[in-house]
Amino acid sequence: MSDLPPLAELAPGQPFPPIDQAWPANSPAAGLLAVGGMLDVPTLVNAYEHAVFPWFNEGEPTLWWSPNPRMVLHTDRFRLHRSLRRTLARFRADPRCELRVDTAFEQVMLGCARVPRPGQRGTWIGQRMLEAYVRLHEAGHAHSVETWIDGRLVAGLYCVTVGRAVFGESMFTLVTDGSKIALAGLVAFCRVRGLPLIDCQQNTAHLASLGATEIPRADFARAVQALALEPAPAWRFEPVYWDALLSSAAEHR
Repeated sequence: MSDLPPLAELAPGQPFPPIDQAWPANSPAAGLLAVGGMLDVPTLVNAYEHAVFPWFNEGEPTLWWSPNPRMVLHTDRFRLHRSLRRTLARFRADPRCELRVDTAFEQVMLGCARVPRPGQRGTWIGQRMLEAYVRLHEAGHAHSVETWIDGRLVAGLYCVTVGRAVFGESMFTLVTDGSKIALAGLVAFCRVRGLPLIDCQQNTAHLASLGATEIPRADFARAVQALALEPAPAWRFEPVYWDALLSSAAEHR
């Protein structure tokens, strides 16, 4: 398509172009904004602050994206289906089960990279991405939410945070509903801590079934810029946080 916006080639430390220069929805790579640059902590934080994220396969150059519209889960609109409610209630009551935060970040990323998912071949979480997000975790801007049963990590997700903005990245599970438990735990944490939305990046039927919706990229970017200026919460999970989803009052959210 000859009328596509030019694709910015970033030098290390160079600012991202305005997100409205990303390739449009009807292009071969909708949302593609730039190529190159670095995967260091300052660049990644700056990217997320501006509604941009990296996504590329191992062996490819670093590609930066900002799709329009943006899939977002407002945490007060999370759909807790009856079957998942029962699963969470059993999980909470079972002393063998535990939801943890940030005790196995790298293992969660490796699980996301290695566990096959229906309809997907391979993974975009290569060694460069793994190393970059471990550094981001060590800097306090990436977190894992982990499902443990009998002392074994069976599922989890990881996300990026800037201030009070939360950006979901990937999840995995080895057991039925394990990643849903981790996501529900993240939503419960966000409700308790006053974090209003979780970026889901792209539209999927699974996310839509849980209450995620598409919003204009410009609206998403404005929300992120405001949330990024607010102080980040302490990332730890207490069992009482489940009440934000399972209490009778939460049923009417």
